[in-house]
Amino acid sequence: PLKNRPSLLRFMCAELTRGYFLEHNGAKYTERRERVYTCMRIPRELERLMIFGIFLCLDAFLYVFTLLPLRTLLAFLRLLTIPCCGLGGSRFLQPAQVCDLLKGLIMVLCYSMMHYVDYAMMYHLIRGQSVIKLYIIYNMLEVADRLFSSFGQDILDALYWTATEPKSRKRAHIGVIPHFFMAVFYVFLHAILIMVQASTLNVAFNSHNKSLLTIMMSNNFVEIKGSVFKKFEKNNLFQMSNSDIKERFTNYVLLLIVCLRNMEQFSWNTDHLLVLLPDVVMVITSEVMVDVVKHAFITKFNDITADVYSEYKASLAFELVSSRQQNAYTDYSDSVARRMGFIPLPLAVLVRRYFHLLITMKVLNSIVILGKSCRYVKEANMEGKLFKRQTAQTSKQTPKKANPAKSPPTSGNTSLIIQYSETPQSTELKHRATNKDLLEIDRFTICGNRIG
Repeated sequence: PLKNRPSLLRFMCAELTRGYFLEHNGAKYTERRERVYTCMRIPRELERLMIFGIFLCLDAFLYVFTLLPLRTLLAFLRLLTIPCCGLGGSRFLQPAQVCDLLKGLIMVLCYSMMHYVDYAMMYHLIRGQSVIKLYIIYNMLEVADRLFSSFGQDILDALYWTATEPKSRKRAHIGVIPHFFMAVFYVFLHAILIMVQASTLNVAFNSHNKSLLTIMMSNNFVEIKGSVFKKFEKNNLFQMSNSDIKERFTNYVLLLIVCLRNMEQFSWNTDHLLVLLPDVVMVITSEVMVDVVKHAFITKFNDITADVYSEYKASLAFELVSSRQQNAYTDYSDSVARRMGFIPLPLAVLVRRYFHLLITMKVLNSIVILGKSCRYVKEANMEGKLFKRQTAQTSKQTPKKANPAKSPPTSGNTSLIIQYSETPQSTELKHRATNKDLLEIDRFTICGNRIG
């Protein structure tokens, strides 16, 4: 019939009056809406994790200037009083005291060696290079810093375990003295590397041509391209979040060094600080924006909810609270180094001149983050793990001793890390199966964001 013939008028009428119903695929659109809400929540949840992690790094960093010297002094006094008081059937020094002495000696030796490094000469040498050379140098320094952070903690752990390993075991190492000199050499080199980074950043701030600073900031946006299109699981995102925390804290310290050096050169004139402040704010803002965009799209492409950052925060809080337990397997500053790749010793050697400014922050910061950690652990219902883990460690160690009245000595970081990785299997939370994996991650992974 004529009325059923296709015509342009009939086609236009159909296109103008055609309808559709979104409720026929409501689940799909609900999921899309939840993704939008997740992206809107990412900045708040991510920054809460970042702020808490930065304060953890700050506490581990300030520990080197406050509690570590006192602990080293107590261990040294114990070493001096042994000939008078005798051993009394106990070991020569406790493992923690041995580690404190080694850290103190490393700091003193590296501090003395840094006196022979001329910062002014290094600054002017870097300033004489072209912009492209400085850009390449800064990229190489960032890569070297990650490599040093990854391998450096292994060097320090090997030293601590070699010095505290039970003598009954068969010797399978080269000796404490070679390990000690390797650790001193590493800390000194890493401190030099951070000094070169600070000098390069200082040159970028003081240069009349701000192109170098702009190029260095563009590295942050290149990081988005290399991360958002790769596959991520929760554990991989946790590793990358820890790496971002460490990177942001290190950048803040470098910016602080640059500001203090410039203020010192201008006789602590506050007017010069106002000149530097816009560039500092620009660098910090770009860092925050890049992290927010990167994490927002990673969670979107991998269907990860924003609640995962609360789990990450609870895992970091659990690490802090468990380090205060009687049977803790490692010092808290070392656990932060393993978790985030942040090693405070080289950075502490570099900023030794501002010792009096750092001491005043330690106690207050420790109280605040310990209180916050207890709160996060309680909110995540992880309180039972503290006591279950302690009971499991005690039950594992007791049968190995013939004399049950004699308390088992702490045998260094390595053996206790193994115990720690085994324990969560028996203490897994019923309602949160992923926490076991998060608590087992205790090593900074350089390429944690490259899962493909």
